[in-house]
Amino acid sequence: MRIDAHHHLWDLTAVHYPWLMAQGVERFFGDPGPIQRNYLLDEFTADAKPHGISGSVHIQVGAEDPLQEALWVQEVAEANPHWPMVQVAFCDLTSDTLARDLDRLQSLSTLRGVRQIVGRAPGEDAQTGTNALLQDPRFLAGLKEISRRGLRFDLQLIPELMKDTAHVLAQVPDLQVALCHAGSPHDRSAKGLEAWAKKLELLSVLPNVSCKLSGLGMFDHQWTQQSIVPIVKTCLDQFGQDRVMFGSNFPVDSLYSDYGTLFAAMETLVPNDWHAAVFGDNAARFYELKA
Repeated sequence: MRIDAHHHLWDLTAVHYPWLMAQGVERFFGDPGPIQRNYLLDEFTADAKPHGISGSVHIQVGAEDPLQEALWVQEVAEANPHWPMVQVAFCDLTSDTLARDLDRLQSLSTLRGVRQIVGRAPGEDAQTGTNALLQDPRFLAGLKEISRRGLRFDLQLIPELMKDTAHVLAQVPDLQVALCHAGSPHDRSAKGLEAWAKKLELLSVLPNVSCKLSGLGMFDHQWTQQSIVPIVKTCLDQFGQDRVMFGSNFPVDSLYSDYGTLFAAMETLVPNDWHAAVFGDNAARFYELKA
């Protein structure tokens, strides 16, 4: 089974996404205008199925009411048993109601983990203050709690935060962590990629951290197969065959390319004898996703 380990869906009549529906607001990934519409399972599967994808992992995407989003994803999965789909939901790991919030989420059969974004992009992070999570003892306690419960953590951050994050994660060695978007290498100059690769080693050396080849268009809207070679190669070299997963980050990355172009590039750059692992087996094992 080929699996897309990182995608989003949204029904704007069912769940409200403030970031998505803001008018005239340029985001770090560009102008969201073209994706300010419903993106439902039928469209996603039409994008993914031609490339052999037959299951997926839905990742939370900034709903006003995170539980409402998780419940909606559960409904979508239940209504489409032909398409195996599990989810990573949002949970504030610093909340006083963490135990109750996790109990609610864990009542959903599709739940496999949580994501609380640590970093998106330097400019936006300076405004939101999400980076402060790394110095908050409640965040570390929350990571320990989800580890105790057998949940995974999807980690989104920028390279500048990798050192502090590695220090935090080293204190939760049993927590299975998926690094989103290859760690968001936002500086695509040769010097920038060299610095990212060096910082990435602080995470890749941790055996409980896996890496997603996803979201590479967010910081390079004119990316080509050749331009992402250093990123893909570095991730494969550092994490190895058993700790890398493919994710489309659709529909966000549909702003920069179609699914076929994206998948073909990844399929070409990943060695043939690694395809089964990177495009399916690793995600199936990590997220306990079965056909």
